[in-house]
Amino acid sequence: MAKDFPFPPRMMTKATAAYYAGLSLAAFDREVAKGELPLPIALGGRELWSKVALDQALERLAGEGADDWRKGSRLYANG
Repeated sequence: MAKDFPFPPRMMTKATAAYYAGLSLAAFDREVAKGELPLPIALGGRELWSKVALDQALERLAGEGADDWRKGSRLYANG
């Protein structure tokens, strides 16, 4: 299990990223392999996940992302 942090670190190990997403390591690996969650980057000789990239992926999966700025606009209400 990943260490508890007072706030999520900007770059995370796989264990921390999985914990942050609420997934087991195996489930996290499956979601990364499916392309639902982002791939890691190489930094400092390690594979690390970006908190921002994870947040964006999780927001997209939850339907919370701002995918189309026109959605809430009266000008584009029919488009």
